Amino acid sequence: MLSRLGALLQQAVETREPSVDLLEAFTEHWKGITGYYLEATDESITARQTDIPWRLKQMLDILVYEEKQHSAGETGPCLEYLLQHKVLETLSTLGKAEYPPGMRQQVLLFFSRVLGQVQHPLLHYLNVLRPVQKLLQLSGDRLGSGTEKEEVQFVAVLCTKIKQDPSLLSHVLEGKNILNGRRSQELPASPVAEGAGHPLGSPLAEPSPPRRDSNLVTSLVGLCKSQKSRVALKARENLLLLVGLAGEVATCLVRSSTLCQLLTEHLCDLYSAVPPSTHPTDVLALERASWRSQGDAAGDGVFPGKENLAAFFSWLDYLDEVVMGAQPLVAEAVTTAVEDRFYRGILEPQLLQMSELTLLSTTAMLTGTVRQIRSAPLLHHLVLFLLGPDQHPETPGDTPQHPLRSHLIDRCNHLSDEISLASLRLFEELLRKPHQHVAQSLVLRNLEARGYLQRSPPAPDERGPPETDPDEEGLDLEEEDPYFTDGFPDASFGMAKKPLPGSAPSGRGQVGEVVSSFLCLVPEEAKTSSCMEEGGYDTYVQDALGMVQACRASTAPWGWPSAPRPLDTCPPEGTFYEGHFLQVLFDRMSRILDQPYSLNLQVTSVLSRLAAFPHPHLHEYLLDPYLNLAPGCRSLFSILVRVIGDLMQRLQRVPQFRAKLLLVRRQLLGLVPGEQMDHTMLFQGVVVLEEFCKELAAIALVKGPPEGPP
Repeated sequence: MLSRLGALLQQAVETREPSVDLLEAFTEHWKGITGYYLEATDESITARQTDIPWRLKQMLDILVYEEKQHSAGETGPCLEYLLQHKVLETLSTLGKAEYPPGMRQQVLLFFSRVLGQVQHPLLHYLNVLRPVQKLLQLSGDRLGSGTEKEEVQFVAVLCTKIKQDPSLLSHVLEGKNILNGRRSQELPASPVAEGAGHPLGSPLAEPSPPRRDSNLVTSLVGLCKSQKSRVALKARENLLLLVGLAGEVATCLVRSSTLCQLLTEHLCDLYSAVPPSTHPTDVLALERASWRSQGDAAGDGVFPGKENLAAFFSWLDYLDEVVMGAQPLVAEAVTTAVEDRFYRGILEPQLLQMSELTLLSTTAMLTGTVRQIRSAPLLHHLVLFLLGPDQHPETPGDTPQHPLRSHLIDRCNHLSDEISLASLRLFEELLRKPHQHVAQSLVLRNLEARGYLQRSPPAPDERGPPETDPDEEGLDLEEEDPYFTDGFPDASFGMAKKPLPGSAPSGRGQVGEVVSSFLCLVPEEAKTSSCMEEGGYDTYVQDALGMVQACRASTAPWGWPSAPRPLDTCPPEGTFYEGHFLQVLFDRMSRILDQPYSLNLQVTSVLSRLAAFPHPHLHEYLLDPYLNLAPGCRSLFSILVRVIGDLMQRLQRVPQFRAKLLLVRRQLLGLVPGEQMDHTMLFQGVVVLEEFCKELAAIALVKGPPEGPP
């Protein structure tokens, strides 16, 4: 009888022992932590030197083990003790007090591990949510603090939990509303029955205004600024995870957080930190930044301010990534904030200033910004900010509808060569971007009606077509030249070449004639590339092919026509106006013999990029030498012919021009040391002119007829 009773008692003890032992052990460890504060006398001892980290680890292990012993959704006695006795709230208070030193680090680790390893949905409990919010208010604002690593682990766990249950975000962002005791009743074991588990629809129906109290968003953004690259990278990745969540999370981030404001404020702060003395060349020479490689671009320290530049462009690249990866609602909100605070709040006042130093630095930074941006929303807002939305043909003398656009174009023809160079680089970078409005606003809006073509055929007794004998040594520019059509009402040429005036080349033979026309523009006596054993225009073919293919790829979605618009469907125009942008470029091109070498290179680079675009109107206007131009119109080819005419007259007045021209080319190639001589700018202009004609010939060859290159 006694043995049987003993067996029953032993069985009962074995059945209850794990549960009793776990709870006793859990409470013992917790009392050991609280008892430390009653007995400790030495304030210099750090938390790591005490048994607090070990006891917290034991409490975590007990919670995890206990959960495995119970069925899913069931709350064990240790977890109930943790919730009912407000263990986490007490720990958050101890962490805030930072006593003993390093206690905050231990508390953050414990919170991260409990939230990450315990599968029960803890954040639905007010006694968990309140201390979580308290810890968030302690983090993110102290850059360089010793707990950044633990803080980013903590917010990463929260982001993961929000991804699993998006309704949690609104509660985490409620901040002081919860901390002030809005729901102070004791929580039951089930999160479904508790007050903190209310659905998200309630706060979103009447969204509270965004507040600057520390919360998950402010902590994440603060950690994104960390000087520790691993901390910053992990914070940025988790913020990307957050903005990519759809539905309730996106709405909550826009309506109930200061996310957009925080992101753009930091961008503006980094921009203001760039030294005004930073040289524009250094800005553009900086490699494209990446938000993942924080600080790598600034490692060399080649010039003062490089670290600030790298930080600005790195953060801009991160905002670009945020906009690309975010939900449309969040992406639009971030983009609007960037436009309001950065584009219009900082860049626009600086771009409209009169100070040349400010204009130089701002234009260079703007060019770098254009180069850095890839996301469609940010690029779209930037393009409209710079160029305006207008797409109607321009009229000379009209008040500009978008003053900033007019100022930027005018500066391509500025008295300061440096400002002109910086402005031309900006427009070349804009033309590289895959945005249809750039080419439309700058050029195509004025070419839609093909008003550069003469509508009525010329009288039979007028001048005929130009001679195109391939054996011709050059053009006899002392006599009346049929290419000089701009400014002569009766001038027309090329009618024998084409059945319809102004139609695009349509055959391999005509492509060959176009190529020959550009190659024959510069007379043999002004050519020097052959003397240097350099290749002909074929050396440009590979580069031209790459540029044309890139232009075709970026413009493919835009639905550009493959052939010019029929003239009979084009509305009649008055006097043709090529537009402000082409007018400035053509004016610059006409002065190629009297401008600095670097400026000439940039002007021809912009024109080459325009010529590579596959729009038929732009193609014929820039690359067709046989256009029957309307009275008073000029084309790129007619400008080149006039420049050649001026060149031949000036070379005749320069003694030994051939030898000097060859010497200047050798200097430009770095074959001989540079030395001062008369007419250096003229000779440099001749070299650029020869190379530009070869480049245009290569582009014309590569583009060929619509079906492809010959």
